[in-house]
Amino acid sequence: MRKGEATRLRIIDEAARQAASRGLGPVSLADVAEAVGLSKSGLFKHFDSKEAMELAVIDHVSRLFTEFVWRPAEGLPTARARLSRIFELWLDWEEKEWAKGGCPLMAFSVELDDQPGPARDLLQKRLQQWKRTLVRQFQEMREPPLSEPEAQAAYFQMKSFALGHLDARRIMGDADARRSAQAAFAALLDRTERQAA
Repeated sequence: MRKGEATRLRIIDEAARQAASRGLGPVSLADVAEAVGLSKSGLFKHFDSKEAMELAVIDHVSRLFTEFVWRPAEGLPTARARLSRIFELWLDWEEKEWAKGGCPLMAFSVELDDQPGPARDLLQKRLQQWKRTLVRQFQEMREPPLSEPEAQAAYFQMKSFALGHLDARRIMGDADARRSAQAAFAALLDRTERQAA
């Protein structure tokens, strides 16, 4: 990786860490520049606007999430095995990968849900791609495949369990949050498979 590319990645990583804790809006170019040891003018060599940096952060975090949660599960032999692994890694992403600031994708969703513009559009596009991936996995759990509405409902529950885990652990201080989320998700998978009979 060339020096300029490495510096750009350091900027994006730092902006993502700050945004996970504070939101995209409050993170300034000056804050990020100072944290990575650049002048503000030095940062402008890589990003000509705050919006450009925000878009790069959303894209970067989305790719990190895919690599962390989907890639290790992608090659598993059954849809249930893939979904089980994805869910465990999703909880790890929340608990370990982003332990300090919390899941940035969730933070961005809350922040941008009523703010039309390029950042919201990009986040929505990335989240829709993830949704389609999971809906396909749920459809493949049964033969014949789950209908689109059934798979959409299962995805909705899966995401709700991941969000519930985040809320219970970070806000409520529930030491049992992971076990509760795992039990709820296993029950969802069991129900989905039983409906095939």
